[in-house]
This record gives sequence, structure tokens and C-alpha cells, in this order.
Amino acid sequence: MARKIFLFIAIFSLALSVFAADDSKIEVPLRFDRYYNYEDVVKALEVLHAAYPDLTKLESMGVSEEGRKIYVLTINNSKTGSELEKPGVWVDGNIHGNEIQAGEVCLYYANMLLTKYGENEKITKAVDRNVHYIVPVVNVDGRAHFFDDANTPNSSRSIRVPKDDDGDGLFDEDAPDDLDGDGSICQMRIKDPNGAYKADSEDPRIMVRVKPGEKGEYTILGSEGMDNDGDGRFNEDAEGYLDPNRNWGFNWMPDYVQRGAGNFPLSGIGLKAINDYVAKHPNIIMNFAFHNNGGMWLRVPAEKSTQIPQSDVAAYDVIGKEAIKITPGYVYMPAYDLYPTYGDSDGQFFFVFGSYSLVGELFIRTQETYSEKPKAASYNDEERGGGIERDREELKFNDNVVQGELYHDWKPFHHPVYGDIEIGGWVKMSSRLPHPFMLNDLVHRNASVVLLAATETPEVEMKVFETKDLGNNLKRVRIRLENKNGLSTMTAQAVKDKLYTIDHLKVSGAKVIASGKIDDYRLDKVTYKETKPEIQFFALPGHSSAEYEFIIEGKGKVTFVYVSQKAKNVSTSITL
Repeated sequence: MARKIFLFIAIFSLALSVFAADDSKIEVPLRFDRYYNYEDVVKALEVLHAAYPDLTKLESMGVSEEGRKIYVLTINNSKTGSELEKPGVWVDGNIHGNEIQAGEVCLYYANMLLTKYGENEKITKAVDRNVHYIVPVVNVDGRAHFFDDANTPNSSRSIRVPKDDDGDGLFDEDAPDDLDGDGSICQMRIKDPNGAYKADSEDPRIMVRVKPGEKGEYTILGSEGMDNDGDGRFNEDAEGYLDPNRNWGFNWMPDYVQRGAGNFPLSGIGLKAINDYVAKHPNIIMNFAFHNNGGMWLRVPAEKSTQIPQSDVAAYDVIGKEAIKITPGYVYMPAYDLYPTYGDSDGQFFFVFGSYSLVGELFIRTQETYSEKPKAASYNDEERGGGIERDREELKFNDNVVQGELYHDWKPFHHPVYGDIEIGGWVKMSSRLPHPFMLNDLVHRNASVVLLAATETPEVEMKVFETKDLGNNLKRVRIRLENKNGLSTMTAQAVKDKLYTIDHLKVSGAKVIASGKIDDYRLDKVTYKETKPEIQFFALPGHSSAEYEFIIEGKGKVTFVYVSQKAKNVSTSITL
């Protein structure tokens, strides 16, 4: 009997720890069968840094509106070069506070790079050749409140800047209330023969709209809550709303155009700190921003009036067309195909900082299946919804696969205004994020896309393929540069907008009389430069090469250096 009691207690304790990690047990390698609250994320970063001090640097980029630190974990092998000399890969998540699985993808990627370094050849090369900047939680206040407070699956999303939503001169005074104290903000319904809803014939938990002429059974009252400010309305003034993915500088629009934009660009304290940090790391060439759900890989632009060069689209395709194979059911498309947005982070990274940027929308809810032969879940199913049959299957998934952890059945409650009502519905840890048993697959697949992108960041090789004596103390030297990978050394948009000094090949150690781009070295066709022949400005697209000719006067050591802000510099020397 004692053994059975002990077993029961052990199982019950394990069930309580399913959704959030116990920070006292966080160790390397990290676990991904449960979620990390804000404090756990910080602890996880600390233990990774402590376990791999030679490969990592942990620092705070700044603090949030409520004083929480925003951490970045830098992964770099200093033995293979300093971080600013290498192509940088930026990975962030949880820019919206409720999008917690995005943070887990970032943690998983950091854990994967570090724990498999030296064991996996592909990962070892990515750590040696690249530098990674990993920011699991952008909206630190939002994540903290999502775990610590009662919420719906959709709340605790924004930056907490006070806002008077109802125009009564007070701020954030009428948020939803956890009336039944179960830790989630669910829905309220009241029996009403004139209501617009009735119980589904197969599953009475589901509310179905009545047809014309049908008798109603219920009125849906909305989210749990009370009239906290006595103005006759419920839940109309929740926490202040500043959308952290509508507050960046590029293409920012005011609040009447783009809800949540804030009073001015980068008015979010934490966002400004992140923006300043990125500006000091111009080597970042690939950016991932992980979000919540839908199963999508979104590239710029975010609205149709802005277009990008086709060569940049081709570079994006190198990643996007492979990403959808790694993450089955996802789609790859321009962000504006979803809906137009302004002031988002991917636009800031691409148009201001000159890096390729992808948004990963993670969980596909239609993967929650309870069927003998379920069809493959995809974004298209997510977009169409699925109607009553989808609602029934999700509840069967809840009942039979996750043992009722995602949904609270309707239960009676006496409301101080409405009287006898019922409260029930999906809990905060549902709907927009996977149950922990599904988490490992999600984080691994999405982290694998980041690794794919790291392997495609530019890698330039240079060699002298011809040296010829022209007489009169002149030598002709021909150089070939090759970008072995799929991403360009500069985006075409950055070249067009002159965001920073264009990549260039320069010669030192001798006098350069003439130089030019070789159009056909076999036929000696060269387009010569009119001025400053000792330097040639150009970027190398992915999987391409370029050849240049230099006519040099004199003898001795001559050095050729290819300088790139986002690809590692390369050089070679010869003696004439």
C-alpha cells in the first residue's frame, strides 16, 4: 500500500511540473518536455554559459518597462576569430508575451549548438564559422505575466505601457478577472432562451449559433470578468497595449493606421535597447524572429507597396524552400500575403540593418488530432478554421490525448452582476501553443531551419589564378573570388540603399596602374575602372564568383584583401 501511495504522489508531482520547469533542476543538456517561465529562461541561459564559458558570453542588452533584464547569449569560438569578423546569425523569440514556444526554440538552438559542438560536424562548423546572438525573450514583462497571472491564450501579448482604453481618465483598471481562481481566464455563458447559441448535439461543451427560427439556449458573455470601474462595461481596459512588433522604425505608422504602434518608433524601452545592440553588431546577416502559431515562414516585405530586388528574393528562397521541407505543413511566403503590417522587426532588420530576416510562425493547431487516419495538418487548414468538426476533434484530443489539461468544462458560478452563469473553455496554455509532449519535435525542426541558414551564410574564397609578366616592370595579376554558399555577402537592397560601405577588394604593397572586372578571361575581355584602380567595389551573390585583373608596377610582396561587413574578410599575398 505504501508503495502505491508513493507512486501516486510521484505521478501527481510530475503532472504539476508538466507546463513549467523547476528552476532548481535546470541543467545541461536542457529539457524540452515542458515550458520555462521568465526566471527559468534566465537560469537556463546561465547554466549554458557556465557549462561552456569558452564558447559563450551572456549579457543584458537593457531592461524592460518593469525593470526585467533582456538577455542575449552570444555563441562564438574565439579561437577561430572574433565575433565581429564572422557572419552573424540573430535568433530571437517571444516578442509577444504569450508566444512562449518561440522562446523555447531559441533555447533549444543554443542548447543544440553547445551540447553537440565537437560531436556533430555540421554544428561544429556553424559554431566555428559563425557567431550566434540568441535572445529567447524579447518581451520579458509579457512572458513573466503570462506565467504568473491568469490569462487567456491570447492575453499578456503587448508591452505594458499604461493606456486609457475606455477614455475615462484611468489606466488599465478593468482587465478580465479569474473569477473561479483556476489560473486561466476562460469564457462565461448564461442560460437564455433568447440567446444566439445552443449546445452542440454531439458535444454540449461547444457553442453553436442557432439558425433563424431556432430557439436559443445560451448567451456568451465573453471572457471572465467584472465591471471593476463601475462604468457598465466589462473587461474594456486591460493592460496597456504597445505591440512590440509594430513599434520598430522602418515603415512605422501611427496608431490610427496600425493598432499598437505607440506614440513614436522604438518608444518601447526594451526595443530601443535591442535596436541599439544590433546597430553595434553590423556583422549580423541572418535574422530569425520566432512567433506563435500558424505554420509559416514569412519574408519581407510586410506590405505590398514595398518591393525588394529579385536577387534578394532568390536568396530568401535558398532558405525558405528548404525550410518547408524541414517543417512539414508550413508555408513560405511574403509577409503581406498574411496581412499588411507596419513597424515590424523583420522590416527593421532587412531595410535598416541590411540582414536577411525571416519570421517563423510556429504551432499548427490542426496537428492536435484524434482520428484513425488523420490528414496531414497544414497552414491552409489553420487558415480555413475547420468549423464544428474541427472543434469536436480538438476536444477529443484534449480528452483522450492530453487527459483534459487544455480545456475546463463548463461549471456553475454565481456572478455578482449576471447571477447564475457557467464558466469554461480553453485554458491559457492551449490553442496557440503545443502541449509539452509535442514540444520537442517543434523546437528541433525549427532550430534545424536556423542551422540551415547558418550554413548558407556567405563564405568567400579567394585565389590568384594567373600572374603574367608584361614587361617594363609591369605584372598582370588575376584574382578569382567565390561565394560558396547561398546568401549574398550583401543584400541587393543594402547595395541599392547604400546602407553601409559596399564590400570591396583592395590591393596594398605596390602601385596599381589599372584594374577591372574580367568579363571573359579566355578572350581577355576586361571592363577597366577609370579611377582608384587599387580598389574594386562589389558584393558577391550566393553561389557565384567574380574575377578581377590588376596591372601592377614594381616588385615585392603584394596583398589582396576582400573586405565585407557581413562575410568574413579574406586575403592572400604574392611576391612579384
